[in-house]
Amino acid sequence: MRAFTRFACADWSGAKGSQHPGIALAVCDMGDEAPRLVTPPNKAWSRQAVADWLLAQDDDLLIGFDFSFAPPLIERGSYLPGDDVPSSAKDFWAYVDHLCDDPDLGAASFLEYHHRRHFYLGAADGTKSDYLFWRQCELPNKNSSGKASTVYDAIGAAQVAKASFAGMRFLNYVRDKVTIWPFDAIPTDGAVVVEIYTSIAARAAGVAKGRSKVRDGHALDNALHTLGSQPHQPFERYTDHATDALITAAWLRNVAGNPQFWAPNALNSKIAATEGWTFGVI
Repeated sequence: MRAFTRFACADWSGAKGSQHPGIALAVCDMGDEAPRLVTPPNKAWSRQAVADWLLAQDDDLLIGFDFSFAPPLIERGSYLPGDDVPSSAKDFWAYVDHLCDDPDLGAASFLEYHHRRHFYLGAADGTKSDYLFWRQCELPNKNSSGKASTVYDAIGAAQVAKASFAGMRFLNYVRDKVTIWPFDAIPTDGAVVVEIYTSIAARAAGVAKGRSKVRDGHALDNALHTLGSQPHQPFERYTDHATDALITAAWLRNVAGNPQFWAPNALNSKIAATEGWTFGVI
């Protein structure tokens, strides 16, 4: 496995607008120093600002983003069955980006207007179970951290649809400058982007399944200690976005050298080109 010199996590948001308190970015170096939050250029991060930050990095950075990098395709043979859409992830990212003119790489219009019939946005759409489809890495019992959300369920606090389609626009924006796993081969140097699920990092850090998010400094230090990290530098306001980013950055540092994480048994070339994979699901 190649080496990385820094590790980062971006807790993502698909919210409308251009300033997002739900985005947090944390980074740590090799060794055991605690991860630290990166201060946004304004009061809160925009998705564009995160993209600009990433493209400005010139070292061997491994960074995780917590959104689905593509919709399911293997299960039904299309991302949006019945619609004329691309059948590879990179082409689909470009398609989403071309179709959406939402501010700050947003993609709410994709769900709410351009391909409305594929997404569950409330009871008027009928039975939610008719919209629930998953990628191969999200199948029941595949993900040890619990049942994954689906990108077609676009309602409620736990939905990941808007964040994921905004994330696809983000990936299209950065794709020529960084490596995106597993869609690209891993190079010998430079930044690598992976999809992460913060709950996997939380379980590895000793945060019990089903517990509320980490929202205080003591619990955060306990989690970091489990991951072999020194205590964090206290900051003003503990949100689950900030603590998720900090814990996951430390977790990435711990597991980046595990070859099994880079080559899950069920990951094949078709899945890698169409659906991608969540780093840490083996």
